Amino acid sequence: MPSDFDADPPWAHAPAPGSNRPPHRLDDHLRAVGERAAQLAPPAMRELARLAGLWHDLGKRRPGFQRYIRAAGGVDAHIEGRVPDRDKTHSAAGALWAAEHLSERFGREGTLVSRLLQYAIAGHHAGLADWGGDLAARLAGADARRECDEALAAPGPDALLRPCAADGLDPRVVLKLLNDSQPSQPGRAALWLRMLFSALVDADFLDTEAYFDPQKAGQRAGVASLEPLKRALDEHLERLGAAAAGRVNAARAAVLRQCRDKAMRPPGVFRLTVPTGGGKTLASLAFALDHALTQGKRRVIYAIPYTSIIEQTADVFRRVLTALGDDLVVEHHGNADGDEARENHRSRLACENWDAPLIVTTNVQLFESLFARTTSRCRKLHNLQHSVIVLDEAQLLPLAFLQPIVDVLHYLVQDFGVTVLLCTATQPVLDTQPNAADPARGLQRGLGSVTEIIDDVPALYAALQRVRVHLPPNFHDAKPWSEVADELAGHEVVLAIVNRRADAAELHRLVRARAEAAAHESCWHLSALMCAQHRSDTIAAIKAALEERRRALAQGQPAAAVRVVSTQLVEAGVDLDFPVVYRALAGADAIAQAAGRCNREGRLPQPGQVHVFVPPTASPPGLLRLARDTCKAVWHDLPADPLAIEHVRRYFERMLHDAPSTDARRICELLHCRADLHELSVPLALRSAAEAFRLIDDEDTATVLVRYRSPHGGPDIDALIGLLQREGPTRWLMRRLQRFGVSIYRRDAETLLGRGDIEEIGTCPGLYVQREHWHDLYDPVLGLRVAAAPGDPLLA
Repeated sequence: MPSDFDADPPWAHAPAPGSNRPPHRLDDHLRAVGERAAQLAPPAMRELARLAGLWHDLGKRRPGFQRYIRAAGGVDAHIEGRVPDRDKTHSAAGALWAAEHLSERFGREGTLVSRLLQYAIAGHHAGLADWGGDLAARLAGADARRECDEALAAPGPDALLRPCAADGLDPRVVLKLLNDSQPSQPGRAALWLRMLFSALVDADFLDTEAYFDPQKAGQRAGVASLEPLKRALDEHLERLGAAAAGRVNAARAAVLRQCRDKAMRPPGVFRLTVPTGGGKTLASLAFALDHALTQGKRRVIYAIPYTSIIEQTADVFRRVLTALGDDLVVEHHGNADGDEARENHRSRLACENWDAPLIVTTNVQLFESLFARTTSRCRKLHNLQHSVIVLDEAQLLPLAFLQPIVDVLHYLVQDFGVTVLLCTATQPVLDTQPNAADPARGLQRGLGSVTEIIDDVPALYAALQRVRVHLPPNFHDAKPWSEVADELAGHEVVLAIVNRRADAAELHRLVRARAEAAAHESCWHLSALMCAQHRSDTIAAIKAALEERRRALAQGQPAAAVRVVSTQLVEAGVDLDFPVVYRALAGADAIAQAAGRCNREGRLPQPGQVHVFVPPTASPPGLLRLARDTCKAVWHDLPADPLAIEHVRRYFERMLHDAPSTDARRICELLHCRADLHELSVPLALRSAAEAFRLIDDEDTATVLVRYRSPHGGPDIDALIGLLQREGPTRWLMRRLQRFGVSIYRRDAETLLGRGDIEEIGTCPGLYVQREHWHDLYDPVLGLRVAAAPGDPLLA
């Protein structure tokens, strides 16, 4: 290779070893990223995004970086932070030039606006930083100044440094956004900045992908229309309606009709209050698709509280849309994500950008992304614009983060054309103002105007009344597991739901032991330590057993018992139907969800029976214990109908009143924008806020891909894992593998690693896999053999 390459245009990316592809020219990359970023960004940020794209890799013009990338080559050479040498960094130059050029063009206002570009450009590899102590110090340092000076001195077209795009920038528009965001709307400016950052990093990823893998880039035909999804759903609902009969199905039809009617209303915040079993899953999807097409929305994002139930909703949608193919529904919960701090080129390009018309995800994935700092988490955010977000089981939004969550939902509706649908049987109180006795508690800011979809909620609840709830004689005397097991064994068809994974395993063991000697006995177990595919297969087996029992009884034949012991994962998105349900004492919302698995279809001549009992193990401290204690306080007089609407509302009001804080990690304070024209700063603690906003308390988790083999065939897990180990991650592969991932504490992963039970996947750092032939690690009934599963809210 010649030592003098001044006449050779600078490279953005070196071709992979053995490739005949020419190098990726830097000038072409900068222009392409600028144009794409402008297309992806919100209109108010369009010209800023174009400038961010043009300048983001300006530091690659430096002779030192060009020597490095040509010598190192390969697909990882351009990723900043992979090596510590200061000659190999490149993100500070564009950040400094942004301030210099915009200050020259627009004076102090231009300098202030450039701070947003500095966050985005300087963070397009390492992630968004805090201004104070992080970014400001870095950009003021000698290394950053040297990088910028060398980049500006290198040959290159002046049109990239002083583009015409700057002519279309009006700093006053951006400054108005910043000024309007303080002090009454904390976090608003940060969300605008993340949208800018998202447009930049996704544009960068996509153009890089187009260079390294043009075939894959060519397969991206843009987001498919929502029209085919609506037609398929309409046809499915028409078939259901033709076959439906009875009062329960009549009530479901009324819910669907009202959803379609309200979908014609202008965008905003909607509430769908429907008892469990009222058909809200498909009715809410009908609302979302009708509303999206009527109001010009681009996609539907369906967020669910737990990873453990996401596959159930995704499977429902896929069955409805089966003729359209799998690519229209993206199931994304991160169960096959690697370590963001150790990402490589392939893992960067494999991360999700939600480029499908229907996304099924988790609250953790959605909300942590909205407060994130990393490129892989933020990449998708611009695709939230002009979408319909359905929050299923909205009562499970975490109290400790409720204020920043409500704030960000409000900003999405106000600024980015989003419609939000809150969907649950037990609606939380999200319009409450500060607690009069203690203003630090409660919600300081609510969601604003909310449109209820159901015209007469009490009448709907009366029409769908199908159970009777039996409370314990008092809330102090616990019932031993042996007694609970005896009672369960006395019912041939029964579902028991408990508060801890260890409780589920113990109760399942006791019930199974009591049933072993009897013929035709079956007992199933469900918990978060089973991978998604295993849970899906188990739920399908339970449904088949229930159906077979109904058939046998109708024909006068012996019928097998069906007993299930589960954690709370069965309480949402799983349409099981039992005549008797036992529920360990918990929050009123959890008990209402458990009741939704009882007499769900209204087949019984008498109400189904729901028995609440006090378990012998204590609820975990924190929110779950608060929920239990609040339930005991609201039900202290043992009401005849503890799940009546007025009791549930009192429960949520009391929860909000008694919660220590709705912003326990001070997210709103960290994201309070204090743009200062005199100081020329826009100080935001983006890194600190992202690190603090963790919906799962213990963030030190790891994912293990297990070698579970479905009895119904399906993907060859060994082949998929082998492909990942040989060739690294791709989006389609990671989407397939996430159904075989189990999240565990990292300390447990290290124990399993030390014993040789699992191994780390070299092509995807931070992701582990069950070793081949280590079959004892994964129990065919209980799942992965570890002590606990992070993210399970009912964790021991």
